[in-house]
Amino acid sequence: MEVHFTPEQEVRLLKIATHEGIDPAQLVKEAALRLLEDDTRFRNAVRQGIQQADQGQLIEEDEMDARVRRLFPS
Repeated sequence: MEVHFTPEQEVRLLKIATHEGIDPAQLVKEAALRLLEDDTRFRNAVRQGIQQADQGQLIEEDEMDARVRRLFPS
């Protein structure tokens, strides 16, 4: 598989790779692999949420609001 970047994108990738001390191709490969891992985790979480909803394992809106407030205090 080949991926093509604009010259500006290549400059940006080279700057990041240089800063990180790795080859630009390795930087792109690692980024793509992280994307695949994140996608897999996200899809699994969605499937799990759908299964829980199908089984009636839901929480009330007030409880969800409280959880969000605990996670992200203002």
